[in-house]
Amino acid sequence: MKTLKFKLYQHKRNRHLKRTINAAGVIYNHCIALHRRYYRMFGKHLNCAKLQSHIAKHRKRNPFWQSVGSQSVQDICQRIEKAYQLFFKHNKKGVRPPGFKKVKKYKSFTLKQAGYKFLGGNRVKIGSRVYQFWQSREIEGTVKTLTVKRTPLGELFMVLVVDEGNCEVEVKTGKIAGFDFGLKTFLTCSDGTRIESPQFFKQSLNAIKKASKQHSKKLKGSSNRERARKNLVRKYEDISNRRQDWFWKLAHELTDKFDILCFETLNLKGMQRLWGRKISDLAFGEFLQILEWVAKKKRKQVVFVDQWYPSTKTCSRCGHILENLDLSIRRWRCPSCQSENDRDENASLNIKRVGSSTLGVGDVRQSQTAISV
Repeated sequence: MKTLKFKLYQHKRNRHLKRTINAAGVIYNHCIALHRRYYRMFGKHLNCAKLQSHIAKHRKRNPFWQSVGSQSVQDICQRIEKAYQLFFKHNKKGVRPPGFKKVKKYKSFTLKQAGYKFLGGNRVKIGSRVYQFWQSREIEGTVKTLTVKRTPLGELFMVLVVDEGNCEVEVKTGKIAGFDFGLKTFLTCSDGTRIESPQFFKQSLNAIKKASKQHSKKLKGSSNRERARKNLVRKYEDISNRRQDWFWKLAHELTDKFDILCFETLNLKGMQRLWGRKISDLAFGEFLQILEWVAKKKRKQVVFVDQWYPSTKTCSRCGHILENLDLSIRRWRCPSCQSENDRDENASLNIKRVGSSTLGVGDVRQSQTAISV
C-alpha cells in the first residue's frame, strides 16, 4: 500500500467540498453525543451498525447531511468505534474517549469504493462535480480510498491509498549498522559517521514569535486577525514540510547504504518531559516511522534494541558496564581495559552488536535481546 497526496486547484466549486467536510463534522459530533449518552446509561458504546442505521434515517430528512455520502458516514462511525474500543482497552493507562470537534476545524471525509472517478489527466469527479489537481506523479496501481482533507489555511488536498502490488526494490549491500540518537547530534552511526540535525523549528523560532505576536494583537473576529492566523499557520507548515523532506531523504540514504539498521527503543514521553521543545523539533518518532516504511519497501530490516539495555554505559571493547554515567560526560575511560570511549559512538557500536547477535549475523553475545521490524 502507498499513500499519495495531491493538492486541488483553487476554484469556487471547492466550496461544495468544504461544505461536505462541515457536514461530516456535524455528523461526527452527533455520533459522539449519542455515544456519550449511551455510555452514561449503560456503560458501553453503541453498536456501529445501529449507529449507521440511525444516521441513515436522519439523512433522509436532513438535506445538509445528504451531502455526505453513505460510505463517508460509515467511515466516521467506524473511526469512533475504534476510538471507543481503545478507550475501554486502555482506560486505566489514561486513554480518554473521543470528544467533540469544532466544525470549522474538522479536517476530512473519506470515500471508499464509490463516489469518485478519475477522468484522465489531472481531473477527478467527486460526487457530481469535476475537480482538477496538481498531478505531481503518476497514479500507479488500484485506488482503494480517496480522502479530501482541509488544512488550517483552507486549502484542499486529495489523499489516495493505492495498492501497487508487489513492486519492492531489493538492493543488497551486505552491511549492518547501529545508530544512537542524540540531542546535539541527530544520529551517530557505528561506522563513525555523524548526522547533524538542522533543527528547523529553532531556525524559524524568531519568525514564529513575531507572527504569533502579530496575531495576538489583532481584534478577535476581524479579517486582520484571520490574515495573521494564516500567516502563523504558514510558518508552522513550512517547518513541517522542510523537516519531512529531510527525513525522507535521510531514510533513503541510510537504506541505500545498509541492509540492517539497529536502533535503541526510545521512551519519547519521558524524553519530552525532560527536554520539551527540543525533542519535538528533532521528531525522532516521525523519522522512525518514515524509515520503517522505506526499509519495508526496499526489503531492508530495522531492528530495535531493548530500551533498558545499557548501551552508553557498556564498553564496546571489553564489555565492562559502568554503574553510573552522568549525561554531561561525553567521553569516558573504561576502568577495565583503559580504552577511551566517545559516549554516542560507543552506544552505536553496542547497539550494532546486540542487533547483529539477535539476528545471528554477528559473533557477539547472544544473551542480549532486540526486536526486529
